[in-house]
Amino acid sequence: MKKKLVILLLIFSFLLTSGFGCKLVDQKTQAAMKPITLNYWRVWDGPDAFDEIFTAYKQLHPFITINYRKLRYDEYESELLNALAEDRGPDIFSIHNTWITKYKSKISPMPPTTTLAYPIVKGTVKKEVIPELRTTKSLSLKEIKNDFVDIIYRDTVRSTLNEKSGAYEEKVYGLPLFVDTLAMYYNKDLFNNAGLIEPPAYWNNEFQQAVKKTTKQDTGGNIIQSGASLGGSDNIERYSDILSVLMMQNGAVMADDSGNILLNQIPANFKNQNYNPGLEALRFYADFSNPAKEVYSWNKNLDDSLTMFAQGKLAIMFGYSYHLATIQAQAPKLNFAITKLPQIEGNTPVNFANYWVETVSSKSKNLNEAWDFIQFATKAEQAKTYLAKTKRPTALRALINDQLDDSEVDVFAEQILTAKSWYKGYDSAAAEKFFAEMIDGTVSGQDKIENLINLTVSKIQQTVNAPPNN
Repeated sequence: MKKKLVILLLIFSFLLTSGFGCKLVDQKTQAAMKPITLNYWRVWDGPDAFDEIFTAYKQLHPFITINYRKLRYDEYESELLNALAEDRGPDIFSIHNTWITKYKSKISPMPPTTTLAYPIVKGTVKKEVIPELRTTKSLSLKEIKNDFVDIIYRDTVRSTLNEKSGAYEEKVYGLPLFVDTLAMYYNKDLFNNAGLIEPPAYWNNEFQQAVKKTTKQDTGGNIIQSGASLGGSDNIERYSDILSVLMMQNGAVMADDSGNILLNQIPANFKNQNYNPGLEALRFYADFSNPAKEVYSWNKNLDDSLTMFAQGKLAIMFGYSYHLATIQAQAPKLNFAITKLPQIEGNTPVNFANYWVETVSSKSKNLNEAWDFIQFATKAEQAKTYLAKTKRPTALRALINDQLDDSEVDVFAEQILTAKSWYKGYDSAAAEKFFAEMIDGTVSGQDKIENLINLTVSKIQQTVNAPPNN
């Protein structure tokens, strides 16, 4: 394939630099054949995750080079915002699904069509590669609804004002390569020692008894083995996601389409108007850090949940597919398994989505090519190669069944169809901090739980109403 690419590049160079270029193609096609470089910024994955995708795209468009850069998560957003402000940012960049509204003004939405030059082999006896300009329709809203899992349309499609017509139109602001879901990791040895045959499927008495049986304290009342990483904040991996999904499973509406944060309210159509689902989910979560409760199994003095699980001191941890490689690296002999996230018995299943989308900078000079590449990379044929290397669950409906046969991602993929998320305002990091304060305040009893949850909502609402100046 590499030899073929070299030949195509030589032919294209010849066409562009010789008189034959003018004879064989028109000026518009020649302009589309000029070599360009697409700068692509992401976190987590190295360029090797995209080797096959880049090679396949180069074969279609030999004049396009993709310059891939991986940044550390802790530096990514500040570097990205600075680069975009200084006009040195990438053409394509990756953002978390909760950042889309925050970055909307910095994104060029997907155009209706893309027009690029393709090398076409023509002739029967004497084969020639002749550039041909082709216009391709972009993915329609219907195709996004049908091809991707439900959460994608809700998160990536935004209403945008058409300055020419004065009307609002639905535009696509990003496409994903994967969608991760929150699952339950459990230590099989600790379960066996406690006489637990299988992991609990619901947040019921069975789950609470499993936590009780796998939690151990020393003579001083210190927890030396925890049954579950619940009830805390900073020392629990993705604590805000765990609490969020508990609220959603319990019936809370986290936010409406207008950006109103409602997790502290009883939904209007809720069957029991005397029961606040968000507040009661918070109470349930905090109980695991309450020494007076039977399920007491966590406190702020413990190591972080990932470390404790890898050390064999934690029976149940909640995490994503990306946690698997970390655990395997830290504890290669640990006897553990992964199962679906517990649900509330009798309620419709709700899982939690956590993913990144690929999008295009509004300042890119190559919008056409950048969006063409994103659509190419997120198609099933190409996404397969990325998913196989990264071991992440798919965002495409067509690939879910294939992943159900892969023991490393099957649980996460099985939950995708019921996975949801919620908009936390322009500063999702601040929203997580507010959740931590609410949890810690509930555990310490610093105020009434009603006051704490109301205060948290008001803080998050401020970040929704007042966009940052960047």
